[in-house]
Amino acid sequence: MVSSSSSSSRPVAIWVYTGVIMLLVQVILGGITRLTGSGLSITQWNVVTGTLPPLNDTQWQDAFYRYQQTPQYHILNSGFTLGNFKFIFFWEWFHRFWARMVGVVFLVGFAGLIWKKKMKMEMVRPLIILFLLGALQGAIGWVMVASGLTGDAIYVEPTRLALHFVFALGLVVYAFWFALQLSVPGQALLMVNPRASRSGLATLRRWTIAILFVLFFQLLFGALMAGHKAATVAPTWPTINGDWIPEGLFNQSKSSLFEELIGNKITVQFIHRAVAYLLLGMVGVWSILAFRLEEVPGYFRKLRWLPALFILVQIILGITTLLTSPGIIPGRWVAFDWLAQFHQVTGLLFLLTIIGMLYLVKPIRYSVTV
Repeated sequence: MVSSSSSSSRPVAIWVYTGVIMLLVQVILGGITRLTGSGLSITQWNVVTGTLPPLNDTQWQDAFYRYQQTPQYHILNSGFTLGNFKFIFFWEWFHRFWARMVGVVFLVGFAGLIWKKKMKMEMVRPLIILFLLGALQGAIGWVMVASGLTGDAIYVEPTRLALHFVFALGLVVYAFWFALQLSVPGQALLMVNPRASRSGLATLRRWTIAILFVLFFQLLFGALMAGHKAATVAPTWPTINGDWIPEGLFNQSKSSLFEELIGNKITVQFIHRAVAYLLLGMVGVWSILAFRLEEVPGYFRKLRWLPALFILVQIILGITTLLTSPGIIPGRWVAFDWLAQFHQVTGLLFLLTIIGMLYLVKPIRYSVTV
């Protein structure tokens, strides 16, 4: 574990938290890019020369010509003007530009903190891993984009979108956990009588881990929902097109159960709904356990109401997003898009809240002087 006792940890923690915020913005920009249908507007991946957008009419016409060769243009956007193209180009370019800025902030900050001797040796390895994960995420992003540039694809392949999203969340979580190690003092993690409260904390920790495990699959299926644009296949609630068990569930002649689970839109939506209800129940039990603890760390006592708040808001946003999906208008930002974006943001905050709770209830071994 990285020590947070030294004053040298503070500037490193601020820098890492800045990176966490920038990564969250990057995920949000990815959501906007998807909702505006902008992800396939840039057909090349130029790490250096792609930093700047087209700067003159010739460059814009060249970029537009390359987009006109894609199946998305021929099948979906054949009526696009250069002005329409510039709009979707901006969001994909800004998404990539922000990713580059994250890398710049990391490298400049890393070099600066080493130069000022604020970086401990035990901090270097996690940061190198963080950088490599960021580079891997960029490569996965390009693989995802490439999946929508061939054949008759008009969007990126849903499973690759899900992979890109899950890896992005893993990157955010890794950076956030490291920041917690740098900023949260050890005495704030456990301030209870170990003999009286150990079993309660152990039970709470097990529930926290279980929620995190289920949440992983929920976020995965949320990404599949987005990739398949599966909200519109059943824009009703509480039933699914009038049925509790919808027609077409596990009945789409897929070649395997795995393909059925990730490729059948109605199955994806059914699982996404069911897991949401499961999470709601699990967070309810977790909250009861959390509020029953009398002697708990100050941070935990102040923040233990957050999981219940975020899961309730998340479910309400999910339902309203679903109900407004028939109002989707291609090329226009409507109520569905706003709600879908807030739904994603709340999901990110819920994930970080559960990660924070897991860190705070982490058992600490120490000797008790009698």
